[in-house]
Amino acid sequence: MKKILVSGGAGFIGSHLCTRLIKDGHKVICLDNLFTGSEENVAHLKGNPHFEFVLHDVEFPYEAEVDEIYNLACPASPIHYQHDAIKTIKTSVLGAINMLGLAKKTNAKIMQASTSEIYGDPIIHPQVESYWGNVNPIGIRSCYDEGKRCAETLFMDYHRQNGIRIKIIRIFNTYGPRMLPDDGRVVSNFVVQALRNEDITIYGSGAQTRSFQYVDDLIEGMVRMMNTEDEFIGPINLGNPCEFSILELAEKVIELTGSQSKLIFKPLPHDDPRQRKPDITLAKSKLLWQPAIGLEEGLRRMIEYFGKYRS
Repeated sequence: MKKILVSGGAGFIGSHLCTRLIKDGHKVICLDNLFTGSEENVAHLKGNPHFEFVLHDVEFPYEAEVDEIYNLACPASPIHYQHDAIKTIKTSVLGAINMLGLAKKTNAKIMQASTSEIYGDPIIHPQVESYWGNVNPIGIRSCYDEGKRCAETLFMDYHRQNGIRIKIIRIFNTYGPRMLPDDGRVVSNFVVQALRNEDITIYGSGAQTRSFQYVDDLIEGMVRMMNTEDEFIGPINLGNPCEFSILELAEKVIELTGSQSKLIFKPLPHDDPRQRKPDITLAKSKLLWQPAIGLEEGLRRMIEYFGKYRS
């Protein structure tokens, strides 16, 4: 049994990770300021003696004796991270410094949940871990993109200077239960709009592509990465390499929900990437991992989860 800290543990991905770690027999401290997370996401764990929820903002130091740290704390959807851009970048940068400081003090192994957004609007397709990215440092998405890039830098420098045992993962588009219905992310947006028979909003022509990963697959990859030998630090892509256009996604959601929704098109937001697809060769070889849940099956689960919104 390990004692594991999950920052951002009451969020969409964090809550699934806490559930998995408890199931695996570990003690879990779930750290969250509830900016985008919710205690409802971890309510099913509250009575478990191996689970502890702590209301805390990672911009400020936190102390506990732990064996491992998963650093997930940061709003991840454009609506939320652009709402307070300064707080977003402070969460990424100060949060990384504070969690790395805790890892140094306790000799804990620590994972940084980075993002495919560090590749920006990529000119290499699919994206491999050795690609440095094509990122606008002064755009409206920069608070998130550059915050995560700086966090990776901090992790590497703490590793080189202080010998901290680190892992870096780059998460591609992930969806599943406990997503917020109004967070602006494309899968939850489309499913909720379709269930309500509302117009489905597509930005641009819909030709831009994404690769959609179901949350259970991501959690499996995260746990496997944390359990690799200390010498393997990453970064490593975790995502589904099956690529779909936004228009294809909308049409699939309408088909699966039997919705009467119409498609409407609006201008593409500034700095929105044209394509996104992970190269997961490294994950396959080092983690023996690849996604097991296809888009249609994952969408069916999402539709069931958001069923209360059906009009």
